Amino acid sequence: MNLFNELGQSAITGRLLEQPSTFIHDEILHPQFTYEVEHLLPYYLRIEKVISMEYARMGLLDMEALQAIILQLDQIDIETLVGNPQANMTDILFAIERYVEQNTSHSMTAWHLDRSRNDVQATAQVMLARDKLLEIIEAFLLLSDAMHPLAQEHVHVRMPGYTHYQSAQIISVGFYFTAMNEQIGHTIDRLHSQWMSMDTCPLGSGAMSGLELPWDRMRMAQMLGFTRYCRHALMGVASKEFMLLIGAELSTASVALTRFVTDFMNWGSSEYRFMDLPDHLCGISSAMPQKKNFTVLERIRGKLAHIPAYYIDLVMGQQRTPYTNMVETAKEGGSNLLTMLATMQTAVQLLTYVISHMRFDREQMERLCTKEFFGGFSLANQLTLRFDIPYRKAQIVAGKYITAMMDQGRLPADVDPHLLQELCRELGYPAEIQADVLIRCFSAESGLTIKKSLGSTHPDQVAALLSIQERERTLRWKDLHKKQEQSRTYLLC
Repeated sequence: MNLFNELGQSAITGRLLEQPSTFIHDEILHPQFTYEVEHLLPYYLRIEKVISMEYARMGLLDMEALQAIILQLDQIDIETLVGNPQANMTDILFAIERYVEQNTSHSMTAWHLDRSRNDVQATAQVMLARDKLLEIIEAFLLLSDAMHPLAQEHVHVRMPGYTHYQSAQIISVGFYFTAMNEQIGHTIDRLHSQWMSMDTCPLGSGAMSGLELPWDRMRMAQMLGFTRYCRHALMGVASKEFMLLIGAELSTASVALTRFVTDFMNWGSSEYRFMDLPDHLCGISSAMPQKKNFTVLERIRGKLAHIPAYYIDLVMGQQRTPYTNMVETAKEGGSNLLTMLATMQTAVQLLTYVISHMRFDREQMERLCTKEFFGGFSLANQLTLRFDIPYRKAQIVAGKYITAMMDQGRLPADVDPHLLQELCRELGYPAEIQADVLIRCFSAESGLTIKKSLGSTHPDQVAALLSIQERERTLRWKDLHKKQEQSRTYLLC
């Protein structure tokens, strides 16, 4: 009784004899309050409105009280909401509750009856993560948009393809970027799936075991932009799987993106000189005036390297914790989620900007396509198809031919059918090989068109895939806009 007299109407709890200390306020409560006001406040206010409307539906609030509550909720923003260890324990939900109570004269006896912070916090976190995930999806779609015209423009532009850091086969710039676009498309589809898995509303789960009043959980879910409610109360407050799923997918995507960026770094090096960037995207050396450094690519790859680290941080924040509501998992465990999302978005946006400004040196790439013996694979195929030489033997003949030509300092276009015939006879396979066969195998011009299979570097195949990717991207944009509209639609039921 003495405690109540001392604290008066400002008391939040009857269980604790003291309010939070200044140390706890400064080190824990105030930073958390600031974070939630900055990032979660709009979602908390939506949830409070939905809960209040549900009280009215159940007959626990009259319409005047409901309107007064909603009016006061609309007045709350980052400036009006203040954390105070005495008045609201520097807790955002207590602060909202106190603000409305202090500024409303209507009777609200039942307001905040039969509810918990646990499911409210879980719902706000999912709502924020869903919206941030849509921003990431949009960033990837814009990256895909930037790649499409670049690929389309370079369908016939030949370049060396490499395996194991060695010259392998002739491809086209368009072929490479359709591969990148295909990879990005898979990422977007998986992120859409992750968003759908998060289309489940925890509100109404209560502290962990449900609530005692007949809340219409489906109606509340739909009012908040969800299509369904979480079927199990404990899962509603305990599961933070959505953080792990987002982190895992972004980690996977970051790995692929770093591989593409590594190729771009190689292409832009002074040894390759395939690709160039405008000066406004480049850096210099303070000591070596001849250098033009593509440091923006290093920035992108460096930012992407953080993503798996953030994912591991999310995992460790949840690992071996009890399956229930915990500050450790809900707050500390997810403290780097937004940092991870922001870092990924920045990296993708930077990459989009770089790709939209790439310029390719066609002459340099063509020189290397005519210099290297890229036709060895084709030659082995022709030796088997035309002269019935067993394929492994054909590979040996092709390898010996290329080695002899290189030892003599000759170029691929300087074909020598007599040398090839002699090598075939040495292995017991007489073959009358004409020069035109060798020219077709080693000509840079036929490096693209000789491929026939679906998905190959043949210009027709690349163009066909580009057309498919364009249609798929249109559908992905429509899907994104639909989800964005759903996320913005609430309080309409």
